[in-house]
Amino acid sequence: MTLLGACGMAGSEHRACPPVVEYSAEEQQRAAAEVEALPQGSVVSGMMADYHVLRQQARACRL
Repeated sequence: MTLLGACGMAGSEHRACPPVVEYSAEEQQRAAAEVEALPQGSVVSGMMADYHVLRQQARACRL
């Protein structure tokens, strides 16, 4: 509960944006190949799409 209370302390004028982990081109290429190898309709593919949206939102938060 203490951790949840800390989140509420940020005022509306200050946004606490989550960090966006940067991946090297090699890591991105490897991840893309691994995702491509997943079966059609894989749950993991859907989760990766959600993760992509979250990363975009985190980047936009920093602007």
